[in-house]
Amino acid sequence: MLALGVVAVAFSSIFIRLAEDAPALAISFYRNAIAAAVLLPLAVARHGDELRALSRRDWAIGGFAGAMLAVHFALWVPSLAFTTVAASTVLVTTQPVWVALIGRALGESGTRRAAVGIALSLIGAVVISGGDFGLSRRAAFGDLLALLGAIAAAAYFLSGRTLRTRVSLVTYVAIAYTTCAALLGVAMAVSSTPFAGFEPKVWLLFVLMAIVPQFLGHTVFNYLLAEVPASVVAIAVTGEPVGATLLAFAFFGEVPRWTAFVGGAVILAGIYVTISAQARRAAQVAPIE
Repeated sequence: MLALGVVAVAFSSIFIRLAEDAPALAISFYRNAIAAAVLLPLAVARHGDELRALSRRDWAIGGFAGAMLAVHFALWVPSLAFTTVAASTVLVTTQPVWVALIGRALGESGTRRAAVGIALSLIGAVVISGGDFGLSRRAAFGDLLALLGAIAAAAYFLSGRTLRTRVSLVTYVAIAYTTCAALLGVAMAVSSTPFAGFEPKVWLLFVLMAIVPQFLGHTVFNYLLAEVPASVVAIAVTGEPVGATLLAFAFFGEVPRWTAFVGGAVILAGIYVTISAQARRAAQVAPIE
């Protein structure tokens, strides 16, 4: 299931690029709205008591997590129109590093090894973005959107992790995906982004995005957190840029610049060091607790 999840999320950028005729907000909205349309009725039917037992604080946490997820999609999806699939996916995958960095800013203790990992990832991001800036400001802008999308994803993870430990998977993702879709829908209405008028191919891609990267990717990862150590899941997710780069070459003949390869390797090394440091610290603390 872990391998399935990695392959599923790798297809995300490919489906988005294939749906290039649709506005970025529409892509983000329908991906989450279709998932919410399936999960919300399921949560009400099977976990109604749990939903009714949630406190106002729990609803606020779930709502904020969904809002951060909406910001993530609103930033990352447009990035694929400006920069390469390789650069976009490797930069957005830096979210574990931002989780560690934000955690340190909020007062969570860290290790020297984690600090090294964070530094490596930031250096890798500079290498990629610097190379793309030399190529064009358009590509550098896409890199910036992907990085900001990673930070929003880190905020989504940090805000929702406490709620996820106390409620079922279906309840949590139903709240997060529904809130995300609702906010993206409002953004579409305000910006006069069309909700309809797309070709049949685009509607099919919307459904595929909900089924493959959303259900078989993100939701599977959330499910596996109860069976597999979080550090293992997080490290496995770093395989997404590799898969996405290979798929982009197969579908579009897109060959990344050398800076994407070098910077990507440095980022993945930094992510591995950061996550392994967090896992080692958790293993040392657990016996004491």
